[in-house]
Amino acid sequence: MSQQQRPNVIVFFTDQQRWDTSGLHGNPLGLMPNFDRMAMHGAHLTQSFTCQPVCGPARSCLQSGKYATTTGCFANGIPLPADTKTMAHYFNEAGYETGYIGKWHLAGEEPVPVDKRGGYKEWLAADVLEFSSDSYDTVLYNNENKAVKLPGYRVDAMTDAAIRYIDRHQEDPFFLFVSFLEPHHQNHRDDYPAPDGYQERYTGAWIPPDLAALGGSTFQHIAGYYGMVKRLDEALGRVLDALKSLQLDENTIVLFTSDHGNHFKTRNGEYKRSGHDASIRVPTAITGPGFFGGRQIRELVSLIDLPPTLLDAAGIPVPEDMQGRSILPLVKGIAEGWPEEVFVQISETQVGRVVRTRRWKYGVTAPDKDGFAEPGSNHYVESYLYDLQSDPYELTNLIGIASHRAVCDVMQTRLLNRMQQAGETMIPTIEAAPVVMAGQRQVKHHEVMS
Repeated sequence: MSQQQRPNVIVFFTDQQRWDTSGLHGNPLGLMPNFDRMAMHGAHLTQSFTCQPVCGPARSCLQSGKYATTTGCFANGIPLPADTKTMAHYFNEAGYETGYIGKWHLAGEEPVPVDKRGGYKEWLAADVLEFSSDSYDTVLYNNENKAVKLPGYRVDAMTDAAIRYIDRHQEDPFFLFVSFLEPHHQNHRDDYPAPDGYQERYTGAWIPPDLAALGGSTFQHIAGYYGMVKRLDEALGRVLDALKSLQLDENTIVLFTSDHGNHFKTRNGEYKRSGHDASIRVPTAITGPGFFGGRQIRELVSLIDLPPTLLDAAGIPVPEDMQGRSILPLVKGIAEGWPEEVFVQISETQVGRVVRTRRWKYGVTAPDKDGFAEPGSNHYVESYLYDLQSDPYELTNLIGIASHRAVCDVMQTRLLNRMQQAGETMIPTIEAAPVVMAGQRQVKHHEVMS
C-alpha cells in the first residue's frame, strides 16, 4: 500500500459514556444523530465493552493492545512503562504523522514529558484533563510543555484543535487520537457541566431502567450528562464535516468509542469500577475504508480488540504480543473462531473479574484485597450472576440460587480460561457463593458489589 493510498485514522474517544446514550441503543432523546448516522453507514459494534472500567487502565489497554495486568497499569496514576509500544509507535514506523489531543492519564505527572507521551509526535494534551481544565477553561500543554488556553467550551476547543490538525496534514497519512473528558464528571465539584443551555433541555427527560430503579445521583446529574453527550455528538459531526469538505472522508477511518460507562453511584459509591453493563458497555462505531457498508457487528467486542483492528485496517502488521484481535473478519461476515464472551478486569474499588456472554454475566471479587495496590488475587468469591435475556439492566442477582449452579460452573470455567489467556500469573480458586432461596438476592441501590 503506497503512502498516498494509506488511510488516515482518527480516534474520537469519550470518557465515561454509556452505550444507551445512542438512539441505535434505544435512547429516545436524539442525543447522538451523528454517531447513529456514522454507525449505519459504517460498522456498528452493537455489543462493545471495555476491558477495564477505570480511566487510566482502560487507556493503557487501548494504547497498547494489552490487558492492564500485562502493562502493569492496573490502577490510575501508574505510568505506562517506557518500553511499552503504543499504536503511535507502529503508525510512526509505517510513515504516519501522529498527534494526540486531550486527556492522557498515563504519565503520572503534569505536564507530560516527551518520553511519557507514548510516541505521539504532535502533542496538545494534559495528563489529567479534569484537573488542568474546566468546562469553560480549557488548558492543555503543547510539544514544548507550555500551557495553552483554548477558547470555547472544552469539547469545542478540542474539536477546533483537531480540525486544525487535520487541515495541516491533508497531504500526509496521519493518525490522530482525540481524547475528550466529557461526559465524565468535573472532579473538583462532582458535577456534569454541560454547555450553557444544554442541561435545561434534558431536565425531566427519559432515564434508563437501571438508573430509574436504583436512583443514585441520577436525578441530580443525568440532565447535565445528556447535555455533554449532545455536544460531543455535535463535535463528531463537525469532524466528519471537516473531512468531507477536505475530500478526506473516503480515505479516513474514524473510530468512536469510550473508555467505560457510568452507573451514577447506583452500584458503588461513585460512577464506574463495577462489572455491570452500566460501567462496561460503551457505544462504538467505525467508518471509513474497510468499514463502509452499514454492517452491524453483533459479536461481543472488547476495547482490547480495537488497536489490532486499526493497525490491520491501515495495512500495518498486527504485533503478535497484542492480546486483542482485529474485527476486520467480522466486518467481512467471518465470525468463525471469535470468542463467545468478553473478559473484564476491575481494580481500585475491588480486585474483580467478570466474564460476559450474550446471555450471562458472571462476576467474582477478591476478599480483603486492595484494588489500588494489587492487580490480581489467587482467591476470589462469586459475587453476581445476571440473566441478561430476562434482566438486561441487571436488577436481580442470581448468584447462590441452586437452580443456577450449573450456569455458574460453566461461566467459572470460561472466566478461568480467559484469565489464563490474558496472561494472569495467578490462576485462582473461586469460592462458590452461599446458597440462597430464589428471590432473596436482589440488588439494592446501596449494595456495593465488592
